[in-house]
Amino acid sequence: MTDDPAEVLADGTRPATRTELLDRLSGLGIEARTVAHAPVFTVEEAKQVRRDLPGAHTKSLFVRDKKGVMWLVVALEDRPVDLASVARRLGCKRFSFGSGERLMRFLGVQPGAVSPLAVLNDRTGAVSVALDEGLRGHDVWNLHPLDNEHTTAIRAEDMLRFMVAVGHPPHWVDLSGGGADEG
Repeated sequence: MTDDPAEVLADGTRPATRTELLDRLSGLGIEARTVAHAPVFTVEEAKQVRRDLPGAHTKSLFVRDKKGVMWLVVALEDRPVDLASVARRLGCKRFSFGSGERLMRFLGVQPGAVSPLAVLNDRTGAVSVALDEGLRGHDVWNLHPLDNEHTTAIRAEDMLRFMVAVGHPPHWVDLSGGGADEG
């Protein structure tokens, strides 16, 4: 990271690096397998470089409502996401995508590198996480570790433990048509 003001978080600190993230995971006793690949910006690009990583492949959408309430919606990569429906299920009126500037300020990542691992950078607790119920059926999740040139595979139970450890217990949302609940 540079001293560029765009790379300063809302709390005035610099975003964590991939190495710092992986060290934090290790410190929590979480095993993570990370592979390098060409930068990817879309699910289709990720499918072409994923190699042999088993488990659920995810996509993450950084959204906000009109009042500025921010959410990170994490879904199975091929799951259609109806933002209006997700917003209602989470008690919001309407979602729109958050800007790249807002994404950097609160999660410390660039567009294309968004994943729930980025909540490590949200030390103010400004962003809530909503997880697709479909992820519950997978033992391993594949996520970007703060950049889009790597993919990290983590056991689902360890990912949930990480989110709680960094103050971001997730909300579960049934993106196939059900409701939302915490936990």
